[in-house]
Amino acid sequence: MKAICVDPETRAIDWKEVDNPTPAAGEVVVDIHATAVNRADLLQRAGNYPPPAGAPPYMGLEASGVISQLADGVEGWQVGDRVCTLLSGGGYAERVAAPADLLIRIPDDWDFERAAAVPEVFYTAFLNLFIEGELREGETVLIHGGASGVGTAGIQMAKRAGARVLVTAGRDDKVDVCLKLGADAGVNYKEQDFEKGVRDLAPDGVDVILDIAAADYLKRNMALLKTRGRLVMIALLTGVIAEIDLSTLMRGRQRLIGSVLRSRSLEEKVDVHDRFEEQFWPDLVSGEIQTVIYKTLPIEETAEAQAILERNENIGKVILGVRT
Repeated sequence: MKAICVDPETRAIDWKEVDNPTPAAGEVVVDIHATAVNRADLLQRAGNYPPPAGAPPYMGLEASGVISQLADGVEGWQVGDRVCTLLSGGGYAERVAAPADLLIRIPDDWDFERAAAVPEVFYTAFLNLFIEGELREGETVLIHGGASGVGTAGIQMAKRAGARVLVTAGRDDKVDVCLKLGADAGVNYKEQDFEKGVRDLAPDGVDVILDIAAADYLKRNMALLKTRGRLVMIALLTGVIAEIDLSTLMRGRQRLIGSVLRSRSLEEKVDVHDRFEEQFWPDLVSGEIQTVIYKTLPIEETAEAQAILERNENIGKVILGVRT
């Protein structure tokens, strides 16, 4: 099979022949039709985010395709089933071995590109809003990077759960898309300080913040949290070192939560998968919640697909077509 490989010295990428995957017990082999680009892929390509032990060495945290092989211990699936799945790596390839317990059956009227846009961002948003952040009906949530893949997924799920949703984004057209997806209000952080903008929208503060910025945002995020507010940090786009006033944390009984999906155990991922599939997958199947796809490119154009994310150009997901 072929996979996107990274030169360890130049960090250039190439679509070249590699060994086929060998599934372990409880796994299936998926012939990949589409995968998607995530910021974690850019970090891995740069050498800053190595895959977890036992994961394929290739980039790609989600994929859709057709089951071509079943290993021992797999029940409820058969060769030829159309599926999408969360991965620890290996999505930028023609085939991948994936745990059967993480598969989702693709509806007949869905194409593979649509299905590839689901697992990583919807699971990430679900995990961090509802499990880590404990977002409840009637609460107010602030989602930074509202027009990102995780943001567009999170907006829709939070609204379905009965929350008030505020977002930040770096362009007016991105804010507009967030509003169309159901966000109640948004702030263009390049035109005004997001803390002031959010404070104007929520004078009493917010209950949950889903944050991708980290260091430079930390003090302002904490200032926006209500008493017992929860700040869930899922990325470190502005840095890893920050100075805060711990009295704010203690006085407000705030919770600062760091969260990564990729490095969690299979059991933890299966729990996220099962709870998401029960609570929100029916809304995706019915169309009440939509995948947001910015552009689809062939796998041979992976470099350009990743550059789109580096430029912060995209609204929603960038998809890579593997088989056409």
